[in-house]
Amino acid sequence: MTADVWDQRVADALAFLRRRLSGDYEVDEFGFDPHLTQAVFHPLLRLLYQRWFRTELLGAEHLPRSGPALLVANHSGTIALDALMLAIGVHDATRPAGGVAPGQSGPPLSGRHLRLLGADLVFRLPVLSELARKSGGTLACAPDAERLLRAGELVGVFPEGFKGVGKSYQDRYKLQRFGRGGFVAAALRTGAPIVPVGIVGAEEIYPKIGDLGPVARLLGLPYFPVTPTFPWLGPLGLIPLPSKWLIEINPPIDTSEWAGQADDPVVVFNLADQVRETIQQTLYRLLERRPKPFEW
Repeated sequence: MTADVWDQRVADALAFLRRRLSGDYEVDEFGFDPHLTQAVFHPLLRLLYQRWFRTELLGAEHLPRSGPALLVANHSGTIALDALMLAIGVHDATRPAGGVAPGQSGPPLSGRHLRLLGADLVFRLPVLSELARKSGGTLACAPDAERLLRAGELVGVFPEGFKGVGKSYQDRYKLQRFGRGGFVAAALRTGAPIVPVGIVGAEEIYPKIGDLGPVARLLGLPYFPVTPTFPWLGPLGLIPLPSKWLIEINPPIDTSEWAGQADDPVVVFNLADQVRETIQQTLYRLLERRPKPFEW
């Protein structure tokens, strides 16, 4: 690594500290801190995304460059790294071409931030709750989702919830129930398009082969996983296996046709089922494209 690179890194670190100490950054009403996210969280996530999981993002042209949209994806992996990988993928795929503003130097222009909706468990845990808020996450509830969409944000939701994240390895890439379709109602009330997303790769990072139910109940967790490496290897068992990831963004579904029908359970169910089937077919397609999960 050249001296110029080190000089630039030191300068960037000092500039970051200056802004943090002077309070020259903004935090929105949900606790989102874009400056901290881009300077600290994104570089760490990008290493996983690019180097460890070797992620390919397909269909980036379907990501809206402005205005609201609700990204709906499958959920898996025992630990929900898929949400974080989708967030960094969306951000980098929507960065303006050219990297930096014309005639300027410095850090790259920002892409769009995916505002993730998380389960209440995430926001009950002290450290995890703070990290989730700072990185743009909020509680998976209709009022928060609708406020974000009305503000023109990209919102990410995973309707399978813990049923998807905690499913066993033998059920990999089989979508679980989507609940009552609350995400559809939020999109209909705000007029936001729904963008189905398929993620392949997360199922192999922590293959769940068992569940210690008594331990989970003692800790207040939905499950306590047993994988080929955890808990047998202790902390080393928390290192995710380096599976190959593919993420595909499908064309947006225009919800204007059903405007004003957010309280019609038939409309909500049918649209939720359409989104679910689109994601399931996307997973089948991606699995055919990626026959070997650990091929480098």
